[in-house]
Amino acid sequence: MQSSNGRHFGTGDGPGSSVDNEEEQGVTSRDVRHEDPWHDTLTAGWSELDGAGMPAPTVPHPRGEGEREIAAARARDVYLAVQQSEAFQEVRSRYRRFVVPGVAAFLFWYVGYVVTATAAPGLMARPVIGAVNVGMLAGLGQFLSTFLLTWAYARHARLRRDRPALELRWDTQELTRGIQGGTS
Repeated sequence: MQSSNGRHFGTGDGPGSSVDNEEEQGVTSRDVRHEDPWHDTLTAGWSELDGAGMPAPTVPHPRGEGEREIAAARARDVYLAVQQSEAFQEVRSRYRRFVVPGVAAFLFWYVGYVVTATAAPGLMARPVIGAVNVGMLAGLGQFLSTFLLTWAYARHARLRRDRPALELRWDTQELTRGIQGGTS
């Protein structure tokens, strides 16, 4: 049997098997390379054989597995301690104090617009200036309120949360760097 690229293949037990075709061409089966462009044995770490035909041993990590696990546990403890700190709780509460009312107000405004558009089409069709009606102004107000809320969020983050959050980040990085022996 022949594939679309002109190479022969078979089931391996009949006269059309790939082993027979390779031997007919003067190539032994050990010298044949896997020519699938999607198969990367070195990256996958599979099918790598040492000189004796046995699977090659994996390369151990420079630091022992136990040391790495202990460092990860210590780093985990650092992050838990930071999460429980008063500075972190203050940053989170500042975030919540802005986001929860902001989201609630925006959803109320959006749902109000949709409900009014479906329940009171006469109100939305009322002309304001020329061809511009209440529905068009309310729809443009949706865009305006989105930009306004985005600006307010960025301003609040810059003025009230970014500096304490950056300080927490630096403290956390310094603590984990000290635990992991200066590596990052």
